[in-house]
Formats: sequence, structure tokens, C-alpha cells
Amino acid sequence: MAARVLMFQGTGSDVGKSLIVAGLARAFANRGLAVRPFKPQNMSNNAAVTADGGEIGRAQALQARACRVSPSVHMNPVLLKPQSEIGSQIVVQGRVIGNAKARDYQGMKPKLLESVLDSFFRLAGEADLVLVEGAGSASEVNLRRGDIANMGFARAANAPVVLIGDIDRGGVIASLVGTKAVIETADAELIKGFLVNRFRGDPALFDDGMQLVADKTGWRPLGLVPFFAGAGRLPAEDALALDARQPAKKDAKLRVAVLAYPRISNFDDFDPLRLEPEVELRFLRGGEPIPCGTDLVILPGSKATMADLASLRACGWDTDVKAHMRRGGRVLGVCGGYQMLGTSISDPGGIEGVAGAVPGLGLLDVTTVLAGEKLLVAVAGTSHADDVPFSGYEMHIGRTSGPDCARPLLRLDDGRLDGASSADGRVAGCYVHGLFSDDRQRARWLSALGAAPSGLDYEQDVDATLDALARHLTDHIDCETLLGLAHPVTAMPASRAQGS
Repeated sequence: MAARVLMFQGTGSDVGKSLIVAGLARAFANRGLAVRPFKPQNMSNNAAVTADGGEIGRAQALQARACRVSPSVHMNPVLLKPQSEIGSQIVVQGRVIGNAKARDYQGMKPKLLESVLDSFFRLAGEADLVLVEGAGSASEVNLRRGDIANMGFARAANAPVVLIGDIDRGGVIASLVGTKAVIETADAELIKGFLVNRFRGDPALFDDGMQLVADKTGWRPLGLVPFFAGAGRLPAEDALALDARQPAKKDAKLRVAVLAYPRISNFDDFDPLRLEPEVELRFLRGGEPIPCGTDLVILPGSKATMADLASLRACGWDTDVKAHMRRGGRVLGVCGGYQMLGTSISDPGGIEGVAGAVPGLGLLDVTTVLAGEKLLVAVAGTSHADDVPFSGYEMHIGRTSGPDCARPLLRLDDGRLDGASSADGRVAGCYVHGLFSDDRQRARWLSALGAAPSGLDYEQDVDATLDALARHLTDHIDCETLLGLAHPVTAMPASRAQGS
């Protein structure tokens, strides 16, 4: 039987597209279907390493997990990783091909459609059902020419579309009806129905609202989805979600502050800490001081290490970190944050922008040179000091060396040593992401920092939450109708693909 395809687009960013696709992927996989997730173009600095040696957006890795398959570069063939306010690094089928400013990228998109369709048809060849996630808003008609992320892809792949609106942010009726008003007629004809997400309260109170949208648009109402409380237990892709993930814990034994600089990446490294009952984890935005009483300050990954180091200094966090150290606190740097802890960072080839060098924070006696091929690999090993096992991944450009590397943090199974520690052990850094997702390593760190590990099985918790999400969606969405709307995968002439 030929694969079928169904695409989910949104009235805006962060309306819940990623989680709805993940939940439906698990629901249909539980029925025995071979399901694959697909996002033609993503913009995120929160990426995952794939089994085929590339990188994709974190949301597609979670969706692959929901399908119970390994993530592949073809699930997210174009990934944009913002490095500045107007430019991004461009990753195509898992590999960096260069950098481009937003205006220049618009001219690249029609050619990138070839890679997008190549990846899509590869996935379709191994699937019963491909669930496609759009990007941003379907109504961004100013970007419609050459589009590969939303309606441009839907036309190219002849994919029917379900439009998602978020009632929690307000204006959902106007958002849905307004989308029909501004998009091209041929695009609107591809939209077969709509969902309203994140509803709170008595659903009967919105019956008239659902009918009004249906009457104004001609689209079928497919479900009113209540707010899913478990969403915070799953890895987030967008840094905008961090502000909603910070409940205060009066009885916390360990207080952790993560510096959320502008180009923070792979911040889901710290989700497992947030789920520990005795840990209070806060992501600090620029301008927020590091609170007194913080036990551990974490410098996370960064897509533009030197630029984020400048931002860190501009908001006074360098002074705060030194004060934190004087109070006896500890500091951990991961990947880009590890590079910042050293005495200097140099970029002789201008990989991150203008070639040059900057002083680091000087908390570790190491130096970093940004050069060489980007390392994208799953790793495993043990902590160097006590042989506690770990698994994780590396995703970085740059090599770090210096006297404090004689006290490495980790020993990898391939024989390499990773990371560095200060002589007193209060400052440490490494390149490996995902340490706290490993229950063994997380328990080791919590015990060393004075908090009792809860026994949380983090990986099992993620899978249980995906199952709960699948049940939640099937309770409130007409999944049989969704399957009926899915269209057999067929190629479409390029002349029709872009709707020009």
C-alpha cells in the first residue's frame, strides 16, 4: 500500500504543532502503522544527532521516538540555526552547507526544495503514514514566494493540510478565519480541517466558536484539544518555552541557574534536573542577576559562542559568576559554555562571523580554537573520577586544550578524554550533551551537590508521557477522519509546486 501524507500547519509559531504531531505519531504507531515525522524546514538551535551522522531539530527527534524509530536527517532536511538577528547557519540533510542572511536565504529556497522533496520521498518509501509539520504561520503570505516550509511544500507534495490554532493565546477565531482570508485560493483548498489547541474550561462554551470558524472557512472542525499538563515533561524545541518551565520549589535542596543567553542551544540537556523533586532549576534571561543561594551555575551550549560570551558580559553575568564563586558556588560549562570558561576563544577562519579572538572568563586554564569539521556523534563512557557510566552526544566545532584538561571530566569508550576541571573541583566543563538524561550520571551529580536522587527513570518518563499525550489526543480528535483525509503520496509537477 502506498504511503499516505497529512500536514499540520499553524496560525502562528508555538501553537502546539510539534506536540500534536508527536502525540498523533505515537497514537498511529500504537495501531501498528509505520509512521514517520517530517518537517521540511525548521529554525532552531536545539538540535539532535541522528543515527546517520547528521543533525535535525530536537522536535523531529522526539517525533521519531514517538514513532519508535531512530531519527534520520531526512526527517528535517533543512535546519536553520540562528547565529544573529538577521542570519543563520544552514544545515541541509544533516550537514552544514554555509551561512546566509535572511534576505539571501529567500533566494536559496527554491533550490532547497529539491533536497526537501528527496528526503520526503525517501521517508515515504518506508512508511504507511508521513505526518508533516509546518513552520511558523501558514498566513505569512509575504514569504509565500519560494516557500518550502508550509504551503509551498504542501503544493509540491500534494499534501492535505490541517490548520492548528491556539486558543490559550487569544484571538483563535480571528487567527483561523484570517488565515483563510489572506492565503491564496489554491492554498486554502488544501486545508481540509482545523484543530483548536490548549483549551481550558468547559468545552461546550466553545461549540459556537468551532461552528463559526467552520461556517466562515468551509473547513471541517476536527477537534477541540484541552491543555495537556504533561507537555512540560517533554523536551521543548523553542527557547520561548523556557519561561513557562520554572516552578519555584520552597524545599529544594539544590538550586541551579542556567544562563539563557540569546543563542542558547540544546537547553533540553537540563530538563531531567528540572523534574527532580529536590532541584529548583531556573533559566535566567539577560538582565536577571544570579540569585544568592544558587548552588550551581550552568553555562549551556551556544550556537555563537563568542557573541553569546559578549552578551554574557554585557548583562553583568561575568561579575555575577565571580561573586557566585566567592560564595563557594560551583560552575559547569557544556559545549559552548565550556569554551567560555577558558582563558581565550579564537576563530581564525571566521566560522562564527568575523575572524578574531576574545578572552574567556578565565575560570579554567584552557584555550579553544574554533576550527575543523563539526563533530556529530553519539558517545558513551564513564566519568573520569569515579567510573560512573554515561551516554550522550557531541555536537560542536572547536578543540579545547590546556593544563586543566589534565583533570578531564569524562572518559569516552573510544579512548578520548573530554572536559576539564579546576584544581579545587568547583569549576568543570565538557563537550558531551545529555549527561543529565542518563539516570546514573544525574544521580552522581545530585549526590555530589547535596540533593537526593529521586529514582526518576527519565527515558521511561518521556515514553510514558508520549503515551499519555497520544491518549489525550485520541480522546479529543477524530483520528479516523484524520486518516481518511491523508492523501496517497504522489509527485507533483515542479511548475505547480511553488504556486507561482
